Formats: sequence, structure tokens, C-alpha cells
Amino acid sequence: MDTQKLMIVGGKRIEGEIRVHGAKNSALPLLSAAALIADGECILHNCPRLTDVDAACRILNHIGVKCKRDGSSVITAADNITCHEVPVKLMREMRSSIVFLGAVLGRTGQCRLSFPGGCELGPRPIDLHIAALREMGAEIREEHGYLECSAPDGLKGADISLTFPSVGATENIILAAVLAKGTTLIHNAAREPEIADLTEFLTKCGAKIKGAGSDVITVEGVEKLHGCEHSVIPDRIAAATYLCCAACAGGELVLSGVNAEHLGVVIPLMQTMGCRIYTFGRDSIYINVRGRLKAPLTIRTMPYPGFPTDAQALIMAACTCADGITVFVENIFENRYRHVSELLRMGCSIKVEGKVAIVQGVKRLSGTELVATDLRGGAALVAAALGAEGVSVISEIHHIDRGYENIEQALRSVGADIKRK
Repeated sequence: MDTQKLMIVGGKRIEGEIRVHGAKNSALPLLSAAALIADGECILHNCPRLTDVDAACRILNHIGVKCKRDGSSVITAADNITCHEVPVKLMREMRSSIVFLGAVLGRTGQCRLSFPGGCELGPRPIDLHIAALREMGAEIREEHGYLECSAPDGLKGADISLTFPSVGATENIILAAVLAKGTTLIHNAAREPEIADLTEFLTKCGAKIKGAGSDVITVEGVEKLHGCEHSVIPDRIAAATYLCCAACAGGELVLSGVNAEHLGVVIPLMQTMGCRIYTFGRDSIYINVRGRLKAPLTIRTMPYPGFPTDAQALIMAACTCADGITVFVENIFENRYRHVSELLRMGCSIKVEGKVAIVQGVKRLSGTELVATDLRGGAALVAAALGAEGVSVISEIHHIDRGYENIEQALRSVGADIKRK
């Protein structure tokens, strides 16, 4: 049972520098690929210390992969795969654990796993994963909450058209296709930076992949892959989180170790809200926030390069005290406004109808007892609490720990009054 809480005394401007850790949404498929598909040792640098990453390592160890951490790096060796099943307990620890399906099936020819766990953000479209793998020759049965998968004649290249540019489905197809016989074409593929990071890693291992970053990806199967060294890209959503913390609390903040190009639509939006944001050097972003923010009119979440659903709750926190009204339209997940009930407890003015949320800025927020409902919603509560009057106590912070490396330590280093208790 999670008993830890974050206690935040709001109203303190922040100032200083935060180095952004590696991307959770890149590290997990990279670990899956590194540990299961490539022969020999793989070293992943800039691999964040997150509970989701720890869960991925436990899954790998269960399957028979040697997986150890050395500082910010994770070292894997898949010389002795002894198992093709991921137990229910481990699957429930990770929302994105379904990414192991393509990797295990591609490496061993069979896979047995339960449906994934993690944040409850509505139905997960794993039907896209299953349909695509079936097109590649996989036989998949759903029995008693488990997926029983096999490829008795091996996986074969296929021409696959996704009905939605799902990141997870795109990753699973790529992971299955790199060792499949023949060529696989993925139409309407996801274009997120994490996809490009995965393909760059696999290419270093000897895979033949073209088109990452576009909506058509081509994978030519090879007989085997070898190990390599690779650095995980910066976490663009963690960067967006700290930018929103500065927007809520006010102050000056430098983010280092980031890629501003990955925050394409977030930075211009925050600039229209009155945040002064500049990029400098190869990997740094500066934000200066003074005075009240201006509410943007409409924000619609869309697949990359559109506005990311993972940043929706974070920007909403910044809008709660902005001058004006913002209309949010959530087009990715059905249940991504769970944080709204907690923001209302702080004095926010928000109305939700289906996939639309209307936020009217208020003069001030008040600290109170809060519950983190999911990963990004929990981070949004942290941002809101930094700008609120009084003390906020956030419970169920295991959700936050899934995607942020010592969030309280990072914020305390720039002057926030926040501690874990």
C-alpha cells in the first residue's frame, strides 16, 4: 500500500536549473528491444530511475535476461532467454507492458501475457497490436484474461495500415518485424520522437528501417541483431511538466538536457500565454514568468506533431489561474479528465462534458488534501499546488513516481517548498 505523500507549500517563486532525465516512453520499448531482440550486451545511457523502468527490468529478469543498472545506465544481456511468459503481477505494474508482446514473439516465436495495467485512462486499443501481428502470421487467442500468442511458421513481413497512429502498436510492429522474413510496411505509423529513438537504436544493432518520423515506416527483416550502446532521448513530457511548474509558481527556470524540437507545439502555446521562453545552446530552454498568464482559447490533443495528450493536464493546471477561458478537447483517451475533480477542490472553475473541458481562470487557488489519480494528472496537481496559497498534501504519489525521477528533489533544488513524507 502506498502511504507516501508530497507536501507542498505554495506561493514560492522558483529559480534555478533542472536537468531533465531520459524519456520514460522511450526507455521502455528500448529496454524491450535491447534485452530481447539483440544478441550480446546492450548499454542504454540516460535511462531514468523510474518505477516503470524498474518494472521493465523485473519483467526482463523473469524472462531470463540479465539486466543491471550502473548509475544512469542500464546494461542488458539476452544470451539465455528461458521464458516467454510475463506474469499477471508484473504486467499490472506497467501500462505500456504490452510492448513486450512484439519483442518476445519475434525472439522466441511464442508469448503469453495478460492484459496490461498502469493508469486507468480508458480502453487501450490493443486490438491494433493483435490485428497487425496476425497479419504477420501470428496466431493469437484470448483466454481468461491472457493473450496466447505463437508463430509456428515464423513471422513474415506484411503491408499493415493502422486505423489510428498508435505509438504502442507502431513499436510492437517494428519490434516484431526486425527479425521477420521479408519486408513490413506500416502505413499511418506514429511519428513521435520515441519511435525515431527506437528505430535509431535498432539500426545501430543492425536492423534495416526507413521512414521513422513519417507516416510510412519500412522494416526489412534481418536474421539477427547485435548489441550496441545508445543514449535515451530527453523526456519531453517531463520538460513540459517543469515548464508548467514555472508557469504556475512564477519565476525563472533553465531546463538542460532537453530537445526543444520535441516540444514543438507546447512552447509556442506557453509563449502565447505570456511565458517568456527561449532556447539556447544545443539542449537548454529558459523560461521566465512574471504576472498573470493569459488563457489560450482552445487546446485539442492530437497525435504527434499535434498537442500531446500527456501535456493536457499540465497545461490545464497553468490555465486555472490565467485570465480568460480555455476549451480543452481530449481526442486521444476517453478518461483523461480524472484530475479535474482534484483541481476543483483547490477552487478551480472547470466544467467537463464528454471529451470537452472548459476552464475559467480564477484569482487564486487554495492548498488542500489531494489524490493523484494517474501519472500526468498527479504531476498537474504538483504544478497547481506550487502556485496555490497554503499547504497541499498529495497522496497516491506512486502514480507520479512512474514517470518522474525524484520530482520533489528536482523542484526543491530550484526553491520550491516540497517534501516527501
